[in-house]
Amino acid sequence: MSLFPIIPSELALWVLRIVFGAIFLVHGWPKLKGLRATAENFEMMGFRPGKFWGTFIAFLEVFGGLAIILGIYTETLATLFAIEMAVATIWKMKRGQKFVGGIELDLILFASGLILSAFSSSIYSFGGY
Repeated sequence: MSLFPIIPSELALWVLRIVFGAIFLVHGWPKLKGLRATAENFEMMGFRPGKFWGTFIAFLEVFGGLAIILGIYTETLATLFAIEMAVATIWKMKRGQKFVGGIELDLILFASGLILSAFSSSIYSFGGY
């Protein structure tokens, strides 16, 4: 039995969509503001060419996060974010990062991306693509 049976699933998905988009937006903004440093960081992490991948991820996180908040192309963007988080998780695991203090945020963002790509939320949305 649910503790809060009165919360409709559409509302829960809407909250997830807003929080998910906001997390990527705020994490992408510094990457976008400092594209040169972002490119260097991606290059050092082994994502070559760093200029391409750093720029792609910066734009995805800022504009994709904003679009998800607005409910535009949510399913497609959530899938891209889930892929990004899967890659980040694997990358961190290869470097020996543990669950706690390492990959837990990446995993919850991966799972949230999967949920939004499968179910999304059309309430307070500008489009359900």
